[in-house]
Amino acid sequence: MDTAVGIGSNIAPGRYVPAAIQALHARFGTLDISTLYRCPAVGFDGADFINLVVIFSTDEPIEQVQAALRDIETANGRAQRARDGSRTLDLDLLLYGDTIHDDGTIRVPRADITDYAFVLAPLAELRPQGVHPSLGRTYAALWGDDSAPCQPLIAIDWAELAGAD
Repeated sequence: MDTAVGIGSNIAPGRYVPAAIQALHARFGTLDISTLYRCPAVGFDGADFINLVVIFSTDEPIEQVQAALRDIETANGRAQRARDGSRTLDLDLLLYGDTIHDDGTIRVPRADITDYAFVLAPLAELRPQGVHPSLGRTYAALWGDDSAPCQPLIAIDWAELAGAD
């Protein structure tokens, strides 16, 4: 099952973004990795975030994938799940194949896909012809739409990430 995860960090991202990628690779194998984007914090005053999306294939149940993401966050200094605040690492389960799931704890597809440019742009980059399970539109079409989210994004390279701390 193709699974998409959003990665974000605004505390020492040069350390925590590579750590997240290593941990996800160790757990799930091959990763498709989007461009890195620097973007302002949304909803609070804080340092800019580094964001990206990774996609991997897994047969693990959705609950195990979510638990693995929380374990990786905790191992990398994420102490609490407050939505509006700086964080070492934020791993969000965006997509789990074509599954539409909402049990009050896990929701996929995640609403962030159409709410935030730092989620939709990298997803459209990795899977332009992928179809949003609820909306029935491709990620490229959603990104090209006039109603696409328009937060500022700056593409950065890995060398720049190393100096982002």
